[in-house]
Amino acid sequence: MRNRTPDTPESTGTPGTPDTPETPGGTAAGGRQLPPHADLNLLRTFLAVYRAGTFTAAAPALGLSQPTVTAQIRTLEQQTGRELFTRLPRGVEPTPAAHELAAQLAGPLDALAALEGAGPSAGQAVPVHLAGPSELLCVRVLPALVPLVADGVRLRVAQGLPEPLLEEMRTGRHDLVVATRRPRGRNLESVPLADEEYLLVAAPAWAERAAAHPRAEDLCAALREVPLVTYAEDLPLVRRYWRTVFGKQHTARAAVTVPNLYAVLSAVTAGAGYSVLPRSLCQEHLGSGRLALLHEPEVAPLNTLFLVQRPGAEANPDVSRVRETLRRAARDW
Repeated sequence: MRNRTPDTPESTGTPGTPDTPETPGGTAAGGRQLPPHADLNLLRTFLAVYRAGTFTAAAPALGLSQPTVTAQIRTLEQQTGRELFTRLPRGVEPTPAAHELAAQLAGPLDALAALEGAGPSAGQAVPVHLAGPSELLCVRVLPALVPLVADGVRLRVAQGLPEPLLEEMRTGRHDLVVATRRPRGRNLESVPLADEEYLLVAAPAWAERAAAHPRAEDLCAALREVPLVTYAEDLPLVRRYWRTVFGKQHTARAAVTVPNLYAVLSAVTAGAGYSVLPRSLCQEHLGSGRLALLHEPEVAPLNTLFLVQRPGAEANPDVSRVRETLRRAARDW
C-alpha cells in the first residue's frame, strides 16, 4: 500500500429533578418533546448503548450494572413514548427513532464529556468508536493503534461495508471510519489515507499450471481453466482488475463464493483457484511462498482509502490521537 498523503441512586432515571440539565438537542425522534428536565444520565446511557450495540458492553463503560442500564433505557423509552432498541438474541438493534435521537445527542454529549474531562465517570477516558473493513482493521489499523491502547486510549471497533458504516456515522455511532471510498456530501470530513494495491494471485501449483498452458502468453486464456474464488457474485475486484489491466471484461463465473476476503485468501492458499486480493492481506503469504503472483502489470490497480471523521468527534482528544496515529502509520502501508 502506498501513502497519499456504579450504580448510584441518581442513575435510575427519575424525571423532573430540579437540578438535572435540560435535554441536549431539544426533541426526540418523531418530533415528540423530551421531558423539560430529562435526566442527563439517561441520555448518556442511551448513547453508550447505541454505540456499543449491547446493554452488557455499555455497562462497564458507564460504571453501571447491566440491570441498571436496562432500567434506564426502559425509563427513557417511557418518557419519549418510542421504542429505541429492538432486543436481539445478541445485543440490540437501534430503531429509526434511536438513530434520530442519537444524531441530536452525539455532538452535545461528546462536547460535554470533553468539558468534564473524563466522560461518563471521573478519571475514565471516553472510548473512540472506530469502524472499517474487517480485513483492513485486523491487518493494518489495529496493529498501528497498539501503542495508544497501552497508553490508555479506549477503542470500540466495528466492521462493515462503507455505505452502512458512513450512514451510522451520520447518526453519531462512529467517530472515525476507514472507508474504501470518499463519502458523498460535505457533512463528513475525510482525508486520503493510503492507496491499496490489488494483486492477481493463486497457489503455486495453479500458477505453474497456468505458466505451462499452451497459450501461456495470453494469461486471460490460461486462467479460463483455473477456478475463480471470490467474495461476491458480481466479482467487483476481479472485474476491475481485468478492465484496468487487460482492457477487457471478465466473463468467467466464480467456482467458489465465500463471505469475505479472509475466506478468499484461505481458499486460494489451500489451492481452490485464483483471485484478486489487496496486497496488505496477501503480502505475508507471497513472501512465504504460500501464494504466487500471477501477473505484474506496469501499473497495478489501486484503490484509495479514506479516513472519515464525524463532526464534533474532535471534542474527544483521543479521537485526534487515533486519527494522527493512523495517518502516520499509513505512510508505510
